[in-house]
Amino acid sequence: MKEILIITSYFPPETGAASNRIFHLAEGLHKRNFKVSVITPLPNYPTGKIFKSYRGTFSNTAVEGELTIHRLWIYASNSKNKVIRLFAMLSYSLSLIWFFLFNDIPKTVIVQSPPLLVAFTCCTFLRSKKRKIILNVSDLWPIAGLELGALKRNFAYTILERIEHSNYKKANLILGQSNEILTHIHSLVPNKPTFLYRNYPDFNLPKHMANTKKPNTKIRMVYAGLLGIAQGILRLCQELDYHRIEFHIYGAGAEQDQITNYISTHPELPIVYHGELPREVLHQELLQYDLGIIPLRHRIYGSVPSKIFEYAKLGLPMLYFGGGEGETIISEHQLGWVARAGDYNALNTILSNLRPSSFSTALKEEIITTATAHFNFNKQLDALVPEL
Repeated sequence: MKEILIITSYFPPETGAASNRIFHLAEGLHKRNFKVSVITPLPNYPTGKIFKSYRGTFSNTAVEGELTIHRLWIYASNSKNKVIRLFAMLSYSLSLIWFFLFNDIPKTVIVQSPPLLVAFTCCTFLRSKKRKIILNVSDLWPIAGLELGALKRNFAYTILERIEHSNYKKANLILGQSNEILTHIHSLVPNKPTFLYRNYPDFNLPKHMANTKKPNTKIRMVYAGLLGIAQGILRLCQELDYHRIEFHIYGAGAEQDQITNYISTHPELPIVYHGELPREVLHQELLQYDLGIIPLRHRIYGSVPSKIFEYAKLGLPMLYFGGGEGETIISEHQLGWVARAGDYNALNTILSNLRPSSFSTALKEEIITTATAHFNFNKQLDALVPEL
C-alpha cells in the first residue's frame, strides 16, 4: 500500500468547498489502496477561533475513518488586518516545519495552494528531502488578490509573485482546477507536468428528488455558500427585481450581519435567510428550489466556483453571474443561464424572462447526466492515480 500525505489549510469538521474538496480527495485515494494521512491546522474556519473541542492543545493526531489526521497549532484569526493574517500563515508554517523535523514524511506529498506562504514552506522543505511534490492549485495568488482589491502592485506583490513561481518550479506535478490556471502556470514553467482536476464533489444524491419541490407561483432562487465580500450577496439582495422571484440564502461569512440587517429592515422583500446547515441536510434542502445563483462581484482569473459542480450533481439549474471560465462551463454544457458579470440589469432581464415552468424534471435530469459524463469524480481520480 503506497503512502501519501496531504497538506491543507482546510479540512472537516471545517465547512466550505475547500475542506470538502480535500476530504473527497483523501477518501478517494484511500479507496484506491493508498495509505492516506493529512496535515491540517486545528479547525478554526470560518470563525477564526479554534473549535471548542480542540482548544487547549498544541496538536492533535487521530484516526478518523481510515485516514490519519494530524492537526497542528495555528494562530487562528479571520481578521482583515494583513499583518495578523500573515502572522496566522507564518504560525502554521512554523508548525509544519516542526512536524517535518520530528516525523517521517511519505515519499509522495500533495500540497494545497493557496495559501502561498504555506505552500512555499512545504515545497522548499520537502524538496530538500527529495519528496515528490504534487501542488494542488485551486486559485491563482497573487493574481486573485489583485483582482479582489486585497493586494496592490508593489514590492510585497512582487515578492508574492516570486514565491508563486518558486512553488511551481519545485513541484513535480501541478494540479489545477481550471484551464485558466494551467495556462498561467505554463506561461511561467512551460515544461512542468500539469493535470486538470475539477472540483467535482463525491457524495450520494439525496433520495426522493422528484417530490421535494414545493408548488409556487414565483421562481424560488437560492444561494448557498460563503457570505463573503467576493460573492457580493448583500449587493445582490439590494439589486434584484423581486417581481418574479423569491430569494433564499444559506451560509455564513463576513457579510452575514449586514444581510440579516437588510432583510429585517426590508420585510416587504421575499428574502429568507436560513443560516448554515450541515452539508447533507443542505443538499436535501436545495432540491426544493428552482434555480441556484452563483455570483462573483468581480471576474477572478483562474477561479471556477465549486458550486457549479455541486449544483450540477444535484441537477439544480444555475444562473451564473461571475464571468470567466465558469461562464464558459455553464454555457458549453447547458447547465443554466449566464448574466454578464456585474451587470444587474442583464441579470434581472434574464430573471424576468423565466417562469416556474422553465425548470422541468427533464431539465434537471439532463444536467445530472451531463455532469456525470463530463466532471465525474471517479474518472478524474482514476486518471490521476497513475501520475502519483
